[in-house]
Amino acid sequence: MEALVSALPYAEIILSILLIGGIVLQQRGATLGGAFGGDNFASTFYKRRGAEKFLFTATIVIALLLVLAAIANFLLSGI
Repeated sequence: MEALVSALPYAEIILSILLIGGIVLQQRGATLGGAFGGDNFASTFYKRRGAEKFLFTATIVIALLLVLAAIANFLLSGI
């Protein structure tokens, strides 16, 4: 159990680096005006395919794993 508790922070660091990389690698076609409610209707009908869909799904999975690792670290640390 101690090995798991000592390994969780390293797993969180690796997962957070992977999450940052996955977010940075994703393409964004939306302009800054679209982020603030502008008329960016082209992005509404966009469908992810191929590698972009895999990267999107992998980013979500990595984020969920990071959250689970953080919760496990909190529960196992005895705070």
